[in-house]
Amino acid sequence: MTDLADPLRPHEQTVALPGGFDAGLWFIGRIRTPWTTRSACPRRGAPDQGPLCRIELDPRWLPALEGLAGRDRLQILYWMHLARRDAVLQNPDFGNRATGTFALRSPLRPNPIASSLVRLLSVEGSVLAVRGLDCVDGTPLLDLKPEFGAFA
Repeated sequence: MTDLADPLRPHEQTVALPGGFDAGLWFIGRIRTPWTTRSACPRRGAPDQGPLCRIELDPRWLPALEGLAGRDRLQILYWMHLARRDAVLQNPDFGNRATGTFALRSPLRPNPIASSLVRLLSVEGSVLAVRGLDCVDGTPLLDLKPEFGAFA
């Protein structure tokens, strides 16, 4: 859940959030990583580095994995459920100025959607083993896509 009690850094600014949502989505699984807090997560994952992580897809989506095994890289879209959503100016370095949210890769965003390119190591049932993630354990999964289109 979002913790709007996170303190603001110098020069940061927030806005009032809209009263309702424009669309809906489903979490299609959960991401399992070794990091239990946001501060422990790397700032950005790399597909050829980092620890082994698991993507646990809800079993109802198992048929959607057909044709995925054998791919090298995947784009993973996930929901940064612990991030503030009201920040418009941020000061990630605690420096003397702020930068607009849309000029940063920070998790603080109106719609906290993240994207990581990962190396696919294996697919076993509805569990994918990957490298290159940078999110907290239990992060909700939105979607996954091959790095490139369908095999010819």
